[in-house]
Amino acid sequence: MCGFVGFTGLLETREDVLRRMADRIIHRGPDMEGYHIGGETKEDSIALGFRRLSIIDLADGKQPMYNEDGTVVLTFNGEIYNFMELRDELIAKGHVFKTRCDSEVLVHGFEEYGEALASKLRGMYAFVVWDTKTNTLYGARDIFGIKPFYYSVTDDGSLIFGSEIKSLLEHPGFRREVNPEALRPYLTFQYSAMNETFFKGTYKMPPAHYFVWKDGRMTVTRYWDADFSKKTTASFDDCAAEIDARVRESVAAHRISDVKVGSFLSGGVDSSYITACLMPDKTFSVGFDPGKDNSTRFDETTEAEELSKILGVGNYKRMLEGDECLEKFADIQYHMDEPQSNPSSVPLYFLAGLAAEHVTVVLSGEGADEIYGGYEWYDETGMMKKYKKIPAPLRHLAADVTKHLPYFKGHDFIIKGSGRPEDWFIGQALVFPENEAYDILRPKYRVGPTATEVAKPIYDRVKGLSELEKKQYLDLNLWLPGDILLKADKMSMAHSIELRVPYLDKMVMEEAVTYPAEYKISYDTKAVLRTASNKTLPNEWANRKKKGFPVPIAKWLEDKDFSAKVKNAFTSDVASEYFDVDKLVAMLTDPAHNRRKIWTAYTFLVWHEQFFGGKRF
Repeated sequence: MCGFVGFTGLLETREDVLRRMADRIIHRGPDMEGYHIGGETKEDSIALGFRRLSIIDLADGKQPMYNEDGTVVLTFNGEIYNFMELRDELIAKGHVFKTRCDSEVLVHGFEEYGEALASKLRGMYAFVVWDTKTNTLYGARDIFGIKPFYYSVTDDGSLIFGSEIKSLLEHPGFRREVNPEALRPYLTFQYSAMNETFFKGTYKMPPAHYFVWKDGRMTVTRYWDADFSKKTTASFDDCAAEIDARVRESVAAHRISDVKVGSFLSGGVDSSYITACLMPDKTFSVGFDPGKDNSTRFDETTEAEELSKILGVGNYKRMLEGDECLEKFADIQYHMDEPQSNPSSVPLYFLAGLAAEHVTVVLSGEGADEIYGGYEWYDETGMMKKYKKIPAPLRHLAADVTKHLPYFKGHDFIIKGSGRPEDWFIGQALVFPENEAYDILRPKYRVGPTATEVAKPIYDRVKGLSELEKKQYLDLNLWLPGDILLKADKMSMAHSIELRVPYLDKMVMEEAVTYPAEYKISYDTKAVLRTASNKTLPNEWANRKKKGFPVPIAKWLEDKDFSAKVKNAFTSDVASEYFDVDKLVAMLTDPAHNRRKIWTAYTFLVWHEQFFGGKRF
């Protein structure tokens, strides 16, 4: 929808700095800009900037937005899907609304509910509210982390914040320094996995948290958490019917817009179900050109086109060439703000660009796998199921002993067979094993936490859950906001379109956590969702195996020009600052086997060039 920036403290050039910060994220809001600068002392000073992508109430949704007497000021990025109910409730309490925009419920909601406001919201959002009467800044991020929020504290005690890190770099007090602890976990996870970002001293606001900044101090509080403790007694079929009704209701809420709405469509069940519920005029798909020999197919555009014909909606598709993907890769990492080596970011960038030619809002299927149990790692092989018939204490003992032994055939199987995912599961991505991440780094950058250490405090919150639910909970708190949703937001906003995710809805989630594990993993992964979708989708789409978004990295590395470019990056002075260059280059002798490791290291170096190489700043 939009983007915002801001800072506390006094600067002689406050207005100029604020405008430059906002201009850095003009792609998030090309339709309109707005500014608020107030206060004459360090205690009461505030500067708020806003870039708007007009979606709802095109004429009156200007920001910053104020209450009646101008004492409460808001900047907001996202959509509030229960804003009409909140609006009616607030009007009944005496609040006067000047617009029909969802943003205004946050202004009056803060007046009425104070810090409890965030817990009342249903939507995707990041926002800040400045109270001029108490010199207090309040803000929050949505429960899944769909919308981003970054902040940093300067050496003089001022707070800088915004929707993207790149805007913070325009503030003279921002410290542009690589966080030495970020690189080690990134090499394993493929994304920035800690609250402290790749910029030292700059942090992400965690999902489902609100903050209060007052008197130069910030407090951050969790206001929502997934609760798997209560299980439904409803039958499998009744739960499938409940899902169908809820997904349709969520899609209806997410389609509210005063501009054109379309949907991303692959051949899988998640986006197909959303599309069938939405019935947009236009759907969008991309794939990779298989080349002259047509030997390798990296797309599901045929399935997407077929479903669009069945539903009677238009489908726009584009086949991507390797050269254009690699040419835009630097831009992709610039928009990401932090290095992110999920290869699917590349086709997503082009998919968003295709959609932007036709619509301003798109619905997509992110989140279904995490909520309903859709990943292969959530299921078990037949051999593992047999092994788990051995009493748990014996399996635990075997795993504890095995962890301290050198690798042997069956080593990992025994550890995974413990039934304790905290022993081995760090989420859906694993690029460099922890020991290899350590070995390939220079000593200065071996200081970061291991992936296991990053995951531990999350697992500690859910010690009593089932194995499946522990994995889901970890992915909901790490993989989903750190990888899936980050690239969804950044790649769509790079093209000034808003991406909405109906599965990632508070009401959807609060029902889904009550379903027992056997409803999710049964005859297939996310079984109960497939049954729900089958009420609308043909069998072929409802039951299609998860494919993901395969990207031909190995094929690209076969290209002599690109391979030479990667080697030049790996032997550069920048690479030698962070990595053991000999070990980097050695990976190039077997690019097919090391493609993900090569891509992850190369991604970091491309990102570094954008933010520290002098090209952009």
